[in-house]
Amino acid sequence: MKILLLTGPGGDAQGWGDMKVTESLRGAAESLGHPARIAYVQDEPDFFRLVDRPDFDIVWSALYHITPNEAFIGRNAGGTWVADVLDERGIPYVGSDSRTMRAMIDKFETHEILAAAGVPVPAHVLLRPGEDASAVAYPAFVKPICESRSVGISDESVVRDEAELGRRVAYIEREFDEPALVEEFLPGDEYTALVLGNGATREVLPGLVTVEDSHFRNYRILRSDLRGVGLTRISLAGARTEEAKALGDAAAEAMGCLDHTRIDMRVDRAGKLRIIEVNGIPGLKPHKSWSPQIYTLYHGSPLGEDEDHRRLIGAILDAAGRRYGLA
Repeated sequence: MKILLLTGPGGDAQGWGDMKVTESLRGAAESLGHPARIAYVQDEPDFFRLVDRPDFDIVWSALYHITPNEAFIGRNAGGTWVADVLDERGIPYVGSDSRTMRAMIDKFETHEILAAAGVPVPAHVLLRPGEDASAVAYPAFVKPICESRSVGISDESVVRDEAELGRRVAYIEREFDEPALVEEFLPGDEYTALVLGNGATREVLPGLVTVEDSHFRNYRILRSDLRGVGLTRISLAGARTEEAKALGDAAAEAMGCLDHTRIDMRVDRAGKLRIIEVNGIPGLKPHKSWSPQIYTLYHGSPLGEDEDHRRLIGAILDAAGRRYGLA
């Protein structure tokens, strides 16, 4: 397969990582016999020039949508979404379809879809400043609806009363121009599951997210300063393995996930796992991103983590290629 690796200013905030990560994907793909090139698109005209004259078999995009914003994802209302355009043109691509991608980027919509399918999620409401918050039970957890990598998360995300809630909702509106997702606070451990492949060959591989206690402050939560700097490590899920597998599989089925997704979950006050996020373009930084760490736990090679990363990239490409009859 000839692969186009699509990225841009938002590639790190939205997708698998920065240009160094993108180059590692190209190297892995080419070592597996797939010619690959990187396209860095600055704006919508750049993107449309690429897709209007395709010289590739399949697109693998780090971008949900085309934006000059490097810092966070945003809602991009009325903007160009990559999967929409590829679907319209019948161009094959790695990952879930446009409907699913849009749902995954909106955590409130994700929660609504999962809850309707009977998949456990935290109790939740969507709030903008000044809206009725009488349904909120405390403590609650407040976050932007469209961000990843714990962007917008700090100890102030845990609110204990209406005044703290109001301040945090206003902060999210001001900083991200997004409504806030207000969830019940889940005090237990965090788990994540790599979902790889499709249909009968889909694997759900769970792990426990670990951070040294000394890095936490008031709450055992993944603040934005703990992500992306190698402080979070994934270990086997132990006694939670089967519960996490079943929950991850149910969530992937309900959302319509394809090829490669990551599903995050956390233990509630009753000791049960609940889904907190479904990530449609998970990070792929060798050794550090959660998907490569999990892949090594389950499919580690004697040749080391670099080889594990190469094989993970191959598994993702094979899953997408088989869907289109390209592999």
